[in-house]
Amino acid sequence: MQITDVRVRKITKEGKMKAIVSITLDDEFVVHDIKVIEGEKGIFIAMPSKKSADGEHRDVAHPINSATREHIQNVILESYQKALAMPDAYEE
Repeated sequence: MQITDVRVRKITKEGKMKAIVSITLDDEFVVHDIKVIEGEKGIFIAMPSKKSADGEHRDVAHPINSATREHIQNVILESYQKALAMPDAYEE
């Protein structure tokens, strides 16, 4: 599986969410609404989720092993850092 495209939308409002990201896998499948979050231990990603009837948030799409999650996170955070350096990148 290759991540063939990453689209970063920076969030300029105050808060922990810093960006919303979409990734394309193998030029065939897109995952939208991956969040870049600034936590106490640094920046990390949160996969797209939906609030269930019991009030809990459940991932809509997510990697099934830690190696894949780490790969996706590394690619997204690298793209996020590049977007921070580009003043004309898309911002919300």
